[in-house]
Amino acid sequence: MRAKSLFLATAVASALALAAAPGARAEGIKVGMITTLSGGGASLGVDVRDGFMLAVKMSGRDDIEVVIEDDQRKPDIAVQLADKMIQSDRVDLLTGIIWSNLALAVVPAAVAQGKFYLSPNAGPSQLAGAGCDPLHFNVAWQNDDLPAAAGTYLAAEGFDNTLLLAPNYPAGHDMVNGFKRTFTGGINGEIFTKLGQKDYAAEIAQIRASGADSVFFFLPGGMGISFLKQYADSGVDIPLFGPAFSFDQGILQAVGDAALGVRNTSQWNKDIDNPANKAFVEAFQAEYGRLPSLYASQGYDTANLMISAMEKADVSDTDAFRAALEEADFDSVRGKFSFAPNHFPVQDIYVREVIKEGDVFTNRIVGVAATDFVNAYVDQCKM
Repeated sequence: MRAKSLFLATAVASALALAAAPGARAEGIKVGMITTLSGGGASLGVDVRDGFMLAVKMSGRDDIEVVIEDDQRKPDIAVQLADKMIQSDRVDLLTGIIWSNLALAVVPAAVAQGKFYLSPNAGPSQLAGAGCDPLHFNVAWQNDDLPAAAGTYLAAEGFDNTLLLAPNYPAGHDMVNGFKRTFTGGINGEIFTKLGQKDYAAEIAQIRASGADSVFFFLPGGMGISFLKQYADSGVDIPLFGPAFSFDQGILQAVGDAALGVRNTSQWNKDIDNPANKAFVEAFQAEYGRLPSLYASQGYDTANLMISAMEKADVSDTDAFRAALEEADFDSVRGKFSFAPNHFPVQDIYVREVIKEGDVFTNRIVGVAATDFVNAYVDQCKM
């Protein structure tokens, strides 16, 4: 907790100093970032935070204040922090949440109080469909998107008996449903684990005995690290596939050789060839001494979307700022980027393969799984 408090104090103090600097613009924005900075999912929140703060720094703007807090991956803590930020800190905009169950606890109340919420990660179906809101924007993906692209890819590759594995929480069910929506082959079965689970001996035994020809799994953060290592040690040779969340840059170093050759779907990778992405990858490595992850790219794009809206409207003018966000007039690291009517991305989704470059495990793009992909819940959104 002491380390987190020191970081928070430093971040706020630095931002306040910049805001008070000579020549600072009168109109600015105060951002409340609630993200996971401790426990098993900390690497995801750290990367979202670092990507966001890098974009703020690179913008050169002196009128952005960011208050950062650790939700500890607990919905009740996230709700308390959101209430504090809205009522005491008086933030204009909220961002940062990684986990869908936390987003479902925080976002509806935040937008009901007139605060913008820009999601750099969590994209539950409830917030894309009937629960969509004019003040909520997702800058990453709807939870179903990457698994739906994986379903298309596995069907095209000829797999016809796939076993599904995911945690038993909103994003886990979204991932399974997204895969099933596009996969035209047979489903061998569905296994739902506890959120945060670390021991997968029972699940691996089920996979071994299943007769499946492939496994599609979604286990983000530390869950994915544990599963991949145990799976490799088990000797089970049924091929694995998944969305990017279990094959991301920070996770791969902990998994090591167990992930080599596994294919996964993602809307971003470090080798996407456009100027914005090249500048991001270079700047992130220079700033933090490591390769950026998918989560870092999403934090970076979220900040740049916000900054692009600030160039056109003041956040106190809700209608104008919302319209500016909807235009998505920024250079995304993904290349082309726009919003569907429910404020979720329209974007290409790639197939990546885990490789090793020198001593570093990473991904390379080997194909395109979906072009201009639109989430499945647009028609349920009425706003």
